[in-house]
Amino acid sequence: MSVELSPKQIVSELDKYIIGQAEAKKAVAIALRNRYRRSKLSSEMREEITPKNIIMQGPTGVGKTETARRLAKLVKAPFVKVEATKFTEVGYVGRDVESIIRDLAEASVRLVKKERFDEVHEKAEKATYERLVTALFQGYKTKHPDLADDTIREHILEDLKSHKLDNEIVEVEITEDNSPMQMMPGMGMEINISEMLGGILPKRKKKKRIAVIDAIHIFLNEESEKLIDMDNVSAEAVRRAEQDGIVFIDEIDKITGKNGSGSGHGPDVSREGVQRDLLPIVEGSTVTTKYGPIRTDFILFIAAGAFHMSKIEDLIPELQGRFPTTVTLDSITYEDFVKILSDTQNSLILQYTSLLEVDNIKLSFTKDGIEEIARIAVLANETNENIGARRLHSIMESLLEDVSFNATGDHPVIEIKVDKKYVDEHLSNICKKFDLSKYIL
Repeated sequence: MSVELSPKQIVSELDKYIIGQAEAKKAVAIALRNRYRRSKLSSEMREEITPKNIIMQGPTGVGKTETARRLAKLVKAPFVKVEATKFTEVGYVGRDVESIIRDLAEASVRLVKKERFDEVHEKAEKATYERLVTALFQGYKTKHPDLADDTIREHILEDLKSHKLDNEIVEVEITEDNSPMQMMPGMGMEINISEMLGGILPKRKKKKRIAVIDAIHIFLNEESEKLIDMDNVSAEAVRRAEQDGIVFIDEIDKITGKNGSGSGHGPDVSREGVQRDLLPIVEGSTVTTKYGPIRTDFILFIAAGAFHMSKIEDLIPELQGRFPTTVTLDSITYEDFVKILSDTQNSLILQYTSLLEVDNIKLSFTKDGIEEIARIAVLANETNENIGARRLHSIMESLLEDVSFNATGDHPVIEIKVDKKYVDEHLSNICKKFDLSKYIL
């Protein structure tokens, strides 16, 4: 997807996956478009313009994480999601906040590497098949001693490409990866001795008996690695992390120090410490990674939290100042649930329909069936903890539990119509439990 999308086009793309939340979509669309606008300015002006970071306020399950994730996917930007509660002030046991940027660097490398792998896929696939033909040749030769060597190789290649040999066991020689050693546990700092010594130490090779399908995957990676320039990948990954990276910090409200435990003592001190440790990363600093130093000045930070027990104003003023855009996300309504089930791309209904189709079960959902599922979801969120759209997952699992358990695939196609009657019959116990909970004090 091109990064030259207009804000309206970005919102239109997000609408395919997320229902409602117009304010949040508008904010992230503007932030993304501003990146494109900045890229068209002079280098001097570009240095002056930093992203306008965003705080999303809203209950769980309303689309905060999904909005940020889809935004990153839309423009193929490096993306990392972290929970603020996983980090603790330096001196306490926990992760170092700089590990956020190291994680972003890893995400960026994976992204660039995949693109480079796609570019050399044809050559890598050819080399992979050549290696496997050689590995399988002797076995074929023994079975067909009357055939010429070239004919045998052609037969093996045809069988490999048509996946006839996927489950065959073959003995191959593979390169072992040296696992990095952790220098300081919990701090996110790793060191790979093999990488440091470069080509001085030869990589260890080991013979293994594995399925052909697994050998193809391993060889494809090895051959692709040979065809790409890792220095170039690292340089491009660092550039993308700096210029296009998106960091989503969830549960930011949990480190305000105003979560019902007083102020100024005990855990509150550590929570404020985490905020102060996050500050230089969000403000703009340089973090050392194994791919090179990364400046955080132009990374887009999106923070999110429910803010039930605290307010955005409870964050330290310096950190608030680094998140100039604040948006509030609404709770999921009955109408939203209906649209989530029926109007979103790859909706839950489509997911379950596709899954069960594998086992010869043909599901069809009627309008009144979808509406009943939505009604039960609203009721469940009202009488229990409100978990937003995530409630639909548990309801759908309960609704289709019997069908999923009994479907085996070795029977003719069975058609099942999920209407209001079907939903009421299969979720009657859940509905009774929710109705009774209204009267429990």
